[in-house]
Amino acid sequence: MNYTRALYLTLMALVSLPLMGQIVTSRQGVEHKIDVDSIINDFDSRPAFGIYKDTYFVGGTALNHKPTEFNSDVKFQISFRHRLTKSILPLHSHLFLQYSQKAIWNVFEESLPFHDLNFNPGIGIQNLVVYNGKLVGNGTIMLEHESNGRDGEASRSWNKVSVAYAAVIDPRLEVYFKTWIPIIDGQQNKDILKYCGIFQTGTQFISADRRWVADVTFVKRQGWNLNFNTILNVGFRFSKRDNQYLMLHFYDGYGENLLDYNKYHCRLRIGLLIRPNFFSDF
Repeated sequence: MNYTRALYLTLMALVSLPLMGQIVTSRQGVEHKIDVDSIINDFDSRPAFGIYKDTYFVGGTALNHKPTEFNSDVKFQISFRHRLTKSILPLHSHLFLQYSQKAIWNVFEESLPFHDLNFNPGIGIQNLVVYNGKLVGNGTIMLEHESNGRDGEASRSWNKVSVAYAAVIDPRLEVYFKTWIPIIDGQQNKDILKYCGIFQTGTQFISADRRWVADVTFVKRQGWNLNFNTILNVGFRFSKRDNQYLMLHFYDGYGENLLDYNKYHCRLRIGLLIRPNFFSDF
């Protein structure tokens, strides 16, 4: 836990740094300033449908206990978004839909049962933040729902109005922050903020040759203590011509899935990652 706290304090120091603008450098090494119209036009010309959060398929086991068929599993997530409008709303904003689904699959148990499925649809408004002709980030306001589609004692559900900002430090480094106003309708998870948190912050990094990616996220749990969940991902790109990576995924804390939102997990998994060529959303 001391290592993750050190990472958290380092990240908070990075967040306090002044924002720097993005400058595109050509293959000849000539720097080109990007104006507002060119950024917006380039964004609007891209496909409306694409990857939102990381999409992955990883398997692994617990680090804090002896591996067994009951604490080893497969975890996968699919996530996509569809832009409903071009950047025609105020402040060059656009409207979008997103859908993410996460699963914990007990493949080492008899009959290979799914332990939990989490559904996370949302609708939001996002805008690119351009300052002095430079892209410095993007802001998002979104209405989200998350539940596991079960009833009775196993039912878990909540909604939130989330506000997020991602600061592009340079084309290879992004720092982000997201917080939310919770609307907790699930009767079995009234204390979910103690485990799934009140805000999250993190950073994403892409290597100069674009073969390596890494990101770390800290989710602050409710309370005044320095208590948080930590998610760390490292990926190696198979080929520069595609967006598939060999992924190492580490989770330490609570809230990894809704069914066990109040249970502590420390898991290390490895598998396949598919992500955008730039930065993922969160």
